[in-house]
Amino acid sequence: MTLRAFVMPGRTVAACAAACVLSAGLAAAVHAQTPKYGITVNIDDKKADFAAIKKYAWQRGQASFDKAIDASIVAAVDDELAKLGMVKDAPESAQVLVTYASTNRTDVDLKGKPDPGGVRPKYQVGTLVVVFLDAKTRNRLLRLRVDQPIDADPDALQATIRNVVTQMFEQYPTRQKK
Repeated sequence: MTLRAFVMPGRTVAACAAACVLSAGLAAAVHAQTPKYGITVNIDDKKADFAAIKKYAWQRGQASFDKAIDASIVAAVDDELAKLGMVKDAPESAQVLVTYASTNRTDVDLKGKPDPGGVRPKYQVGTLVVVFLDAKTRNRLLRLRVDQPIDADPDALQATIRNVVTQMFEQYPTRQKK
């Protein structure tokens, strides 16, 4: 019994081209998923006078479920806002509302050497986002975000929080050279 391959003219070339496009698309998707670490700053209101902001209040966001981490983040942000000359005030008299969200994830090093069980290296990554909202309109003025590999040890984590919040606020609009 002989097996025959039925080849229709033009279809083989089209199928080959489709496979190449699909392969390139998958490669691009994998490359696009490469994690980016560091700080990003989004100034949503380009006309906002950040130097004039002197009073802020906290607004509840997606706080850390760990109360110690929540307190560390709030304290670190409060310290940085004080360095900018801002004072905490009641929400009704504040110029901006400050909120934050934090989360963590596990990244897998796909280029790392697997262990004998086939498991690739993994590491924890923390994300912290601090947002400034106009107290009257609730429009977003500024968003500071950091994604960084973290150490899960509580003592190291406290130092990391303080360090990354300091780095975030180094990017505050009034601290940037023009």
